[in-house]
Amino acid sequence: MATPVLTVKGLTKNFGKLCAVNQINLQVNQGEVFGMLGPNGSGKTTTLGMLMGVVNPTAGEFSWFGQPPTHHIRKKIGAVLEHPIFYPYLSGQKNLELNATIKQTDFNNIAKVLDIVELTARRNDAYKTYSLGMKQRLAIASALLNDPTVLILDEPTNGLDPMGIAEIRTIIKRIAADGKTIILASHLLDEVQKVCTHFAILRKGNLVHSGPVDDVGKGEEIVEVIAFHDDLPAHLNQFQGTKEVKKDGQFYLVKMNNGFHSAELNRFLFEKGIVVSHLATQKKSLEKQFLEILAENNTH
Repeated sequence: MATPVLTVKGLTKNFGKLCAVNQINLQVNQGEVFGMLGPNGSGKTTTLGMLMGVVNPTAGEFSWFGQPPTHHIRKKIGAVLEHPIFYPYLSGQKNLELNATIKQTDFNNIAKVLDIVELTARRNDAYKTYSLGMKQRLAIASALLNDPTVLILDEPTNGLDPMGIAEIRTIIKRIAADGKTIILASHLLDEVQKVCTHFAILRKGNLVHSGPVDDVGKGEEIVEVIAFHDDLPAHLNQFQGTKEVKKDGQFYLVKMNNGFHSAELNRFLFEKGIVVSHLATQKKSLEKQFLEILAENNTH
């Protein structure tokens, strides 16, 4: 039975006439890596701000671990929201010691969190010598100092190079494997698919989808085919992976049986002496939906 860590009901935030977050309902269960996915301006950061008590909701409610959000409950939550404040001339170790003092947590945790984020070798170097990726990893280390049950990350890979992104993803998976629940905001579908177990899509403050990440790739594959051959429909129907064939304008749309892909269809046609001039797999519905939301946002 899933144990809810976070329950959100009707959460709303208005800034004057602008509705930044509109009537959001969500549940995050223990051990999930939950991605809040949406383009910039979709309400992700505002939602995280409300959950962390730095933004006051206009309406709605939420509970952590089945209890109202109090200061005491929030101690179980570690967060990296904005760029954290570290002293440039102090070492990573000294910065964490300061943060541990502010959070009233044990210095003994510092070695462990440095190890988790792979900064042990650089712990005595000044913060200003760190790369952007290392700075982000130190911020995650700081959020883990009081051994929280939940870790919240807002756009954890923003501005990082591919190597920095890969390192952060590895660390997120490592923290999740340790049993922590992670909630992260991202505008990258790829990121959410690679590290999250569940996700929600936000668009202009509205929740448009919520569910397991595995559902993104579900459903049969549909392949568009164009080939100049009189008997093309008959040949398409002969292929063992074909579920049904439909004509759509210049395309033939071939719905495939589960487990069959466009490459096998292409090989089959080639062996029959049919050379296709177009062969493309249509995007799965959820991925398509998200990409349309992103594209729509980019045009405004």
